[in-house]
Amino acid sequence: MLCDACKKENATVYLTQIVEGKMQKVNLCEACASEKGVDDPTGFALADLLLGLGSQEQVKKTSVEPTCDLCGFTQTDFKKTGRLGCSSCYSIFGEGLDSLLKAMHKGTRHVGKVPESYAETKNIQDQLENLQEELSSAVTNEQYEEAARLRDEIKNLETRLSEPQGGH
Repeated sequence: MLCDACKKENATVYLTQIVEGKMQKVNLCEACASEKGVDDPTGFALADLLLGLGSQEQVKKTSVEPTCDLCGFTQTDFKKTGRLGCSSCYSIFGEGLDSLLKAMHKGTRHVGKVPESYAETKNIQDQLENLQEELSSAVTNEQYEEAARLRDEIKNLETRLSEPQGGH
């Protein structure tokens, strides 16, 4: 099998990477692997090679690299490590980060997690609010049987809210 980079020598280095759910393979000869920095796994991005940006010289020729004013981190540093240098990097490299984060996560805004007991309490409070609106509507429309059922359901939820959490 020939080297994917030079198309001359036999490939002896085989790389596989999953990007956005798709498997990408690259086969390199010893010389091309060394040239691309494959001997140093932290300095190699398969996506760069596949896009034709494998060597640092090519990256430098194509554009002047954005650099964080605060920590000095560059786009190449980010590609090598997969991490940003400081909080300012998010605004410096922000344009490319949005699409990257969307591909990796559900969104680009961190919403955190909520303790289970709070989530349950919040859910009950939301149900109470909805039931109270329904009760008001039922009374206004003179649906007294429905109003009585809603009143009882509200009392049950209020009792659940007043019980200590964790000790069912």
